[in-house]
Amino acid sequence: MFPLSKSGPIAQRGLQTVIRTSIGSRSFHAAKKAHLASLLARPRTYATSTAAAADPIVLTESRKATPNVHNGKKTLVLLGTGWGSTTILKTLDTSKYNVVVISPRNYFLFTPLLPSCTVGTTESRSIMEPIRHIIGRRSKDIRFYEAQCTDIDMSKKELVLEQSTADGAPDQGTSTRINYDYLVVGVGGTYNTFGTPGVEKHACFLKEMGDASKIRRRLKDAIEKASFANISDAERDRLLHMVVVGGGPTGVEFAGELHDLIAEDLRRWVPELASKIRITLVEALPNVLPSFDKKLVFYTERMFKKIGINLLTGTTVQRVDEKTLTVRNAATGSETEIPYGTIVWAAGIRARQFAHTLRAKVPDVQTSGRGLIIDDYLRVQGTEDIWALGDCTVSKNAPLAQVASQQGKWLSKAFNHMALDGNTDAVNGSSLIATKTKPFVYSSNGSLAYIGGEKAIAELPFFNKSIVAGGPLTSVFWKA
Repeated sequence: MFPLSKSGPIAQRGLQTVIRTSIGSRSFHAAKKAHLASLLARPRTYATSTAAAADPIVLTESRKATPNVHNGKKTLVLLGTGWGSTTILKTLDTSKYNVVVISPRNYFLFTPLLPSCTVGTTESRSIMEPIRHIIGRRSKDIRFYEAQCTDIDMSKKELVLEQSTADGAPDQGTSTRINYDYLVVGVGGTYNTFGTPGVEKHACFLKEMGDASKIRRRLKDAIEKASFANISDAERDRLLHMVVVGGGPTGVEFAGELHDLIAEDLRRWVPELASKIRITLVEALPNVLPSFDKKLVFYTERMFKKIGINLLTGTTVQRVDEKTLTVRNAATGSETEIPYGTIVWAAGIRARQFAHTLRAKVPDVQTSGRGLIIDDYLRVQGTEDIWALGDCTVSKNAPLAQVASQQGKWLSKAFNHMALDGNTDAVNGSSLIATKTKPFVYSSNGSLAYIGGEKAIAELPFFNKSIVAGGPLTSVFWKA
């Protein structure tokens, strides 16, 4: 089986490509500096025992995980290890609170580089930072539990935790409880199939590191199977047809990375097959990248056509079977069955289960099925001393990494100010923060996306205007 790992200048993107479409809220140069610093300091392995700042706690039925409640400090619980929660962890004055981090994932994942990991442009461990490594640089008093939060008792301010199994699912036999004074929900989002039959069973997703590894294996297997001489031409064409569903930044960047793999590597490794590999991107809206400037949208679509990526816009997926998917054209209403070898679903996002569990506690207020409704102070409506940020929320802001990161920075400053003013004993911390702090306002740092063929697009704010650019020079800036 051929190695799916790139060589030469293109391989350097793992270190260089920090500014991506949904990068965090810090300035571009600050983000790059922080990312490179984390790479230099990163341990070689990622088990929970590495760089442990506090001994791991084994959660059992008979044991209650209890922070040090006798030191007079309030207990602040962070749910999740994504952009929002990790930003809080890095910027909070942890000496003022008993900080507890709970997540089934024991590392921070730099999600904008996931598309690059699927084809070997970026090494997977270069975009993972162990949470215990972050904790080790902050305070030994911070506790981390690798567990799922499955329920909440708001009257007792108590959370129910269950240890995670190898696949990230909660282990029903290892539940325990933990109390909180302040709770920040940053559990993030997961893929949204919109109820499309067969997607869960047959498609690959692109939200976690395990997803990128699965896509890489699927690509390898499809190409290796297509190399056998005893299969029909129709079956070979099916195996070599890669379908991407979703024309947002993730789907577009993955399609671009896949094109580069074919053009730069597979033509050398399997020349007899490379010319037969096809890429199709399916998007329900009339155009890809709907959040970008129209000039960049048209440029991307023109470049995709030039490099041979087939675009099916205004097209919805009706069903996914083991070897085919059925799509419907919105304009004509006609349905078409398309054979595929690998399908990657990068369309839509929805809040994770705990957000819906919390919603169910206050159904009269939390009326959106997409996630937790929050106000301008990130307070979860209908609750007390509970805040939420990132992809698990419903607000006027888009579900971007830079939004979650800015929210985390804003909330950590609010907690720091509350502690500095000596108000951590306040009965209602969420109301106090709202009276002492200006509401959260998102400030865009711009958007970039790689579209393949050594070309990228950029939309950057400049005073009250936006600068848009696309092409090889933008790709240089994208790598810088």
